[in-house]
Amino acid sequence: MSEETDRNAPPPARPPAPPSPPLPPEPARKRRARWLPSVVWLIPIVAAVVGITLLVHTITSRGPEITVTFHTAVGLTPGKTAVRYKEVDIGLVKSVRLAPDRSHVAAIIELTKDAESFAVKDTRFWVVRPRFAISGISGLETLLSGAYIGVDAGKSDEHVRDFTGLEAPPVVTSDSSGKQFVLRAADLGSLEIGSPIYYRRLPVGHVVAYQLAPNGRDITLRIFVNKPYDKLVTADTRFWHASGVDLKLDAGGLKLSTQSLVTVLLGGVAFQQPEHSPATEAAAENTQFLLAADQTEAMKEPEELAPTLAVLNFDQSVRGLAPGAPVDFRGVEVGQVRSIGIEYVRATKTFRLPVVVEFYPSRMGFRQRDVRDEQLAHAIVQGLVKRGLRAQLRTGNLLTGQLYVALDFFPKAAPATFDGNATLPELPTTPGTFDELQAQLGDIVAKIDKIPFEQIGQDLRTTMASLNRMMANADKLVNQLNGDVAPQVTAALQDARKTLNAANGTLAADAPLQQDTRRMLQELTRTAASLRALTDYLERHPEALLRGKTEKP
Repeated sequence: MSEETDRNAPPPARPPAPPSPPLPPEPARKRRARWLPSVVWLIPIVAAVVGITLLVHTITSRGPEITVTFHTAVGLTPGKTAVRYKEVDIGLVKSVRLAPDRSHVAAIIELTKDAESFAVKDTRFWVVRPRFAISGISGLETLLSGAYIGVDAGKSDEHVRDFTGLEAPPVVTSDSSGKQFVLRAADLGSLEIGSPIYYRRLPVGHVVAYQLAPNGRDITLRIFVNKPYDKLVTADTRFWHASGVDLKLDAGGLKLSTQSLVTVLLGGVAFQQPEHSPATEAAAENTQFLLAADQTEAMKEPEELAPTLAVLNFDQSVRGLAPGAPVDFRGVEVGQVRSIGIEYVRATKTFRLPVVVEFYPSRMGFRQRDVRDEQLAHAIVQGLVKRGLRAQLRTGNLLTGQLYVALDFFPKAAPATFDGNATLPELPTTPGTFDELQAQLGDIVAKIDKIPFEQIGQDLRTTMASLNRMMANADKLVNQLNGDVAPQVTAALQDARKTLNAANGTLAADAPLQQDTRRMLQELTRTAASLRALTDYLERHPEALLRGKTEKP
């Protein structure tokens, strides 16, 4: 309780504070006569001057800002992707945005001050990254350094700010030396942009572009031939597809021709002048040439006369005949097949197959004056038809069954006429040898069908039954002979053997009969000698038959 009482007791009173000292007197203010700036203000002034100088330098050193559109933004990183020309940085990608219609992307590029000349109309841009193309592998250095935008400097005087980027690097850049030429071909084959151009198996250029002609039938190719090989292209130069392998089997043997391994896999174009060509002046740039299918076709001499069309109506199957098949006259190709059709002949209620062919009159020996006069030309053809000129389908390859049209004279062919006034002159035809063989085989089969094989089989069965009965009777006869005749034959053979043994004993060298016979023969020999002597004596002395033999003195 005492402690609680102490706690509730009021605190003791504090002693009074001592008196405060007196305030010092206020200093007197004296105004300076002249104001001077402080040194501290020099720092912001210098900073402002430096900043303005850097800003002016930055503004004056900045190049133009351009926009390049690409299909995708692969390899484009804002603030990192550089723009390079000959491995020198001339700009940087600031930003990449998607087009409003989402069909492409736009890269905003800021060029350097010294790269203002690149902002012209014909400058080309593309993204450099690893690529595998016909011309080779490119952009492998970007695997470590990253993709960048390549530039092909233009030469135009028109400055622009919007460009369309290429999806692949250009095959030929603006600083390449050479000429471009135009080729017209029936189809593209295996050619692509970057396919090589060869001259005598030496690479001298590339295919830079191709497009379908407006007529939709031809392909137009643009090629670039490097300098100094562009001088080898003259007005008489021939171009042909050098793609794949050209394999030929003719009277000279098997021939294999190709330009290089690249053309075998990826295709290419080759060109060359014909031997003894008089053209020596180089062709002008953008000159057009024809692109042949192979070297043989390219090196053919130009036709002196325009080709003429004719129709051949066949009644047989044309399976194996295709457009482009040759028309042959005794081993010489004088034309080719253009088209194959089918017609219904109401008069005979049959079908016929019209084949339109293209003839080259100059290959058959005709001259300009022969073709110029239509009546003369028709008279010449009419005379040939009367002599038996006919068209015939023949097999060109037994393995593939390919057919070709052969022109030849058939003196025994049925008479025919030639109508030269028709829309397409019609040449008469004759069945092929193979069809004739088929017809003959059909006749043989029909004759074979008429043979009564069933009747012959029945007769053979009857004959075989008779032969079986005959063989059975023969077996019985043989068994009977074995039982009855065989013992008697055996006894006769034994008697004959005994007779032969006796004869052998009689005819032996030491047998008595042989000795007696030998002595008898000796006596007969002496008797013959005596008779010969008597005969000789009587011939000399015939009187001895009357008087007898006289004694000699």
